[in-house]
Amino acid sequence: MLPFRSHPPSPLLREGYSLVADPFPSAEALNRLLVLGGDQPREAGRWQRVLERSIWHLGVERSDGELVGFVRTTSDLALNANLWDLCCDPADPARDEVLASLVYSALARLRRELSGCSISLSAPPAALRALERYGFVVDPGGIRAMGLKLR
Repeated sequence: MLPFRSHPPSPLLREGYSLVADPFPSAEALNRLLVLGGDQPREAGRWQRVLERSIWHLGVERSDGELVGFVRTTSDLALNANLWDLCCDPADPARDEVLASLVYSALARLRRELSGCSISLSAPPAALRALERYGFVVDPGGIRAMGLKLR
């Protein structure tokens, strides 16, 4: 991070949407978002374990309480931080705002709490614009992260 680089202002969520950090979202709500984004659902016990092992998570809820966006973070608290499960409801009318808010909030919190860590993530194509706008360098110097999907 360059200390004198100006950052775009914090994105605003439209009325009726709010950024939330607690409590743990339900497995059903998280699976709904994964499936809408084209991923496979996970067992409730697995969700419980990954949420407990994450250092924090963020979600965006509508005023009716429905979860429309989510991201969680793991870290070794020294060198590396990882953003996981960045997803949102692709049919939600505020999709771009939800993704921008999640990306901005997650990156800002990582800069504040774990400023020395490198950050990796896997993100849907819809999130790339928000990631780049808020300072994330996609594949810096051609370096790409590798991932393994366990089946």
